[in-house]
Amino acid sequence: MAKRSTKVALTILGAAAFGLAGCREEQTDARAFPDHASCVAAAAEGPGWFTASDCDKTFADAQALHLETAPRYESQALCEAEHGPEACAPDPAAAQAQQGGGGFSFMPLLAGYMIGSMLGGGRGVAAQPLVKTPGGGFATPDGSTRMGNNTGSGKMATSAFAKAPATIGKAPMSSADVARRGGFGASAAGRATAGG
Repeated sequence: MAKRSTKVALTILGAAAFGLAGCREEQTDARAFPDHASCVAAAAEGPGWFTASDCDKTFADAQALHLETAPRYESQALCEAEHGPEACAPDPAAAQAQQGGGGFSFMPLLAGYMIGSMLGGGRGVAAQPLVKTPGGGFATPDGSTRMGNNTGSGKMATSAFAKAPATIGKAPMSSADVARRGGFGASAAGRATAGG
């Protein structure tokens, strides 16, 4: 039996997703949307692998995952350097902590989300939030999957729907942390491809 690679480079360009690694990982149907309304509209277009109620569930899941796993930075300027101008806002979880004497941080805005069919022919869907990258693309919260835009559909590795490590309640990244890491998503660079 051949080994499956855990490092697969992926990108969604328009309506296609391409695996760019030597060994193929398990694939799933995937689709990206800029917002909830776009998902509901696509579900209404006809029979497919997801429904409007799947859109409701996955959008709520993406919002919760975004709050839990999005990168957090000690300043808005640092966040915008990693995610682009006007792509960041105060961290709502840190704002609550600040009222109790905690610190403050900034995080990228939710810039869309992906849904994936996770049970083959069954009724299972998974969500993954998307944030902006400084080059105008989009990425999952840990930067491990990058896309050229936040629309499109195709096949994608199931690992693209793996939950990123939680960042909520942890110290925000400083300039030194970002530099040491090599920038947003750099630790996942082997699995990511910036889309055109």
